[in-house]
Amino acid sequence: MVTFFAALILLILGYVFYGKFVERIFGIDDRTATPAYTKRDNLDFVPMSWWKGNLIQLLNIAGLGPIYGAVAGALYGPVAFIWIVVGSVFAGAVHDYFSGMMSLRHNGAQFPTLVGRYLGKPAKVFINGLSLVLMLLVAAAFTAGPAQLISQITPLSFMVALAIIFGYFFLATVLPVNRIIGRIYPLLGAILLIMAVAVAIGTIVSGKPMPNLTMANLHPGDLPVWPLLMVTISCGAISGFHCTQSPIIACTMKKESDGRKIFYGAMIIEGVIALIWAAAGMTFFNGTAGLSEALAAGGPSGVVNEISTSLLGTIGGILAIFGVIILPITTGDTALRSSRMIATDILSKFYRMDNKWKVLLVTIPISIPAFFLATIDYTFLWRYVGWTNQVVATVMLWTGTLYLLKNFKLHWICGVPAVFMTGVVCTYIFYAPEGLNLDYQLSAIIGFSLTFVVILWYASQIIKYHSIKQKSAQYNIA
Repeated sequence: MVTFFAALILLILGYVFYGKFVERIFGIDDRTATPAYTKRDNLDFVPMSWWKGNLIQLLNIAGLGPIYGAVAGALYGPVAFIWIVVGSVFAGAVHDYFSGMMSLRHNGAQFPTLVGRYLGKPAKVFINGLSLVLMLLVAAAFTAGPAQLISQITPLSFMVALAIIFGYFFLATVLPVNRIIGRIYPLLGAILLIMAVAVAIGTIVSGKPMPNLTMANLHPGDLPVWPLLMVTISCGAISGFHCTQSPIIACTMKKESDGRKIFYGAMIIEGVIALIWAAAGMTFFNGTAGLSEALAAGGPSGVVNEISTSLLGTIGGILAIFGVIILPITTGDTALRSSRMIATDILSKFYRMDNKWKVLLVTIPISIPAFFLATIDYTFLWRYVGWTNQVVATVMLWTGTLYLLKNFKLHWICGVPAVFMTGVVCTYIFYAPEGLNLDYQLSAIIGFSLTFVVILWYASQIIKYHSIKQKSAQYNIA
């Protein structure tokens, strides 16, 4: 239990101190008018208070991610606590802050536009496609599960439930952000947090021993911590999906100083939620072996349901069903909204996207493939979400690194986690079954070799911008 409380305190201290440090490096200015005012269109650009932005951001980036991912990551033992804390404070929250604040500084620009500006046009073309694929996979994967549960507890068939969910998606995607998302999602975000706090209290008072820190890998299947844990627990540590969601809220911010509370803060809260569910998974089932058996028997939904109903009774059962149905749906609809905004951004180079009918026409072709993807095997979809998600996160960190380099600021706050995540994604794709399924040692050698090449590129960029800075200083003196 000491480890759990220490990790919780470190997450809070990370927000208070490192979050402030990151904000200072970025350099906020509340005198600058935000896109919510300068580009107000009452669809995507609408001013909202910071607390609404924080809760909406939390719901958009979380859903069931920090619950399902944390429960699966808990199989590795208390080492998962380390990744949640370090990942959230030094990687995930930095990633989310820069994706939101850079969007704000560039008039509400979408993630691919930021990539193109700082990493070049080829990177933008690549990330445009990858981002849309990720959004469609997330929308499909986060819809199939709720539709299956609805079909099990109601007379509705799976396809009818799916059609109803996508009907809601369509409305939420085309309506102004303050109609559904701005009114309902803050409440749902608060419920997500209340649910986690209730589970934390139930776990603490249950009397079962909560595991303390050990660096040992306790995974029953002896799967390696690196890089699998970093992909298993993404929401709750660092997730590329977040950088596609941050621009939604960046378009609603009233002032720049709200950024730390909204973006950095929401990621830390998500880390707290992941920490709670990882601890609950290890504690409730008396260790990783028991958790592994529970996951094999009922999957993540079964584990969440069993923990909730056992610790919280009838209310816990209601919260569990609510969580498994509502929370992924709220992630799916904002995934489609992000897809629509990215597609609109692409098409605006060729057509004027100046009315709601054009927005509607963009939404239809995005929704159709997501709907059909949702009809195939959920576990198949989820395997490919993981790696794609972390590649997007890595690209966003490199985008933030180049932004800082070009502005002669302390670039390592993005650069160090970018190098780390480069190693993760390069190793994972060679080792994982959905990748090349190579031997672990060979995968690690290839992954580290590719990362070393990227480090050399990073060093060349540092030298380049250091030289530019020196020349600029000499010119100013002259």
